Amino acid sequence: MDRIRIVGGRNLNGTIPISGAKNATLPLMIASLLTDQTLILDNVPRLADVSLLQLILGNHGVDIMVGGKRSGETADHGQTLHISAARIVDTTAPYELVSKMRASFWVLAPLVARMGEARVSMPGGCAIGTRPVDLLIMAIERLGAKIEIDGGYVVARAPHGLKGAEIVFPKITVGGTHTAIMAAALAQGTTVIDNAAREPEIVDVADCLNKMGARISGAGTRHIVVEGVAKLNGARHAVLPDRIETGTYAMAVAMAGGDILLRNARPELLQAALDVLKHTGVTVTPTNQGIRIARNGAELAPVEVTTAPFPDFPTDLQAQLMALMTRARGVSHIVETIFENRFMHVQELARLGARIQLEGERATIEGVEQLKGAPVMATDLRASVSLVIAALAAEGETIVNRVYHLDRGFERLEEKLARCGAAIERLSG
Repeated sequence: MDRIRIVGGRNLNGTIPISGAKNATLPLMIASLLTDQTLILDNVPRLADVSLLQLILGNHGVDIMVGGKRSGETADHGQTLHISAARIVDTTAPYELVSKMRASFWVLAPLVARMGEARVSMPGGCAIGTRPVDLLIMAIERLGAKIEIDGGYVVARAPHGLKGAEIVFPKITVGGTHTAIMAAALAQGTTVIDNAAREPEIVDVADCLNKMGARISGAGTRHIVVEGVAKLNGARHAVLPDRIETGTYAMAVAMAGGDILLRNARPELLQAALDVLKHTGVTVTPTNQGIRIARNGAELAPVEVTTAPFPDFPTDLQAQLMALMTRARGVSHIVETIFENRFMHVQELARLGARIQLEGERATIEGVEQLKGAPVMATDLRASVSLVIAALAAEGETIVNRVYHLDRGFERLEEKLARCGAAIERLSG
């Protein structure tokens, strides 16, 4: 099993290209099930989750072709996927596939919308919390599908098609909003979605669906209206840049010191996180090419942060910020309101010398003069990269084990950091 070795103490200088967003790519790929024509996606990141979803969609009869390189392209350019669901041969998504990636449960929506039926396995457990799918099922039911649970599978039937309806989510849900938009796109009549998630990835999926002929308005607000159409067409769409990767590398620079251009990054996608970074004393400068992040050795100031749905501070950057605050001058507090069990990185950060106390959903971080390298174990995707950030400033060598978590959401992480001066390498086996 691969590991990553990091020797801390080096500044980061140069340019890091930001890849396409994983959290937009996955629902965009799933949306291909809504049409029998080809959907072309540009700027697709090379991630383990993307490869796995290709296998899952292939189980339904979807053909996916990866576009070849063009002259002058490098690995910094995203992939182009040509996705064709011309003929869906199987409306069942089996447990052995869905259990490997929770987002694949979302195939329920386009399958029942287009085919009138779907049988999708419940996704099972998750390292950072229960992540229930009840709100996703509720959205499908509101659109007229008959739902039953049979042997661990959600069976949805709408033989005469879905019908537009009002969907009011009792709490904000990204998965539920994606599900509702996809299902409503082919429903008969108008669907109104209230208390919808406002994440940029929701907007990106809605933009792509509109290119395919959908009629969606209000994406990015709490109130989305979808006027159903009889058929969707093919389209071409470029995935937006990954705001979580952007924030992660911004915090890495803040931790290690240096001056980095995050090329293709868009500040409006993570303004709350950038504001927090500014508060710590880091220089954040939007440019025509992206966002420049710099810290010249000045001490980091502590912060008080509560995670919340977009546009507030994202839960997917909580672990990275905690790693950064281990070196702040003073005491920081982070409250995690989105996922239970999302403090599993705390014990591993403690192995590097961090001083962190937990009380329920609240973490108190007392900054230390120096972290020291040690062997650590990754527990989930965001926890993994928090250990990398901490190791960049730790004295001596850190070995991060179980880095397959990192490969799910960060494209060529060690290569991007090494190019900017980090002493980081992947150890195979």
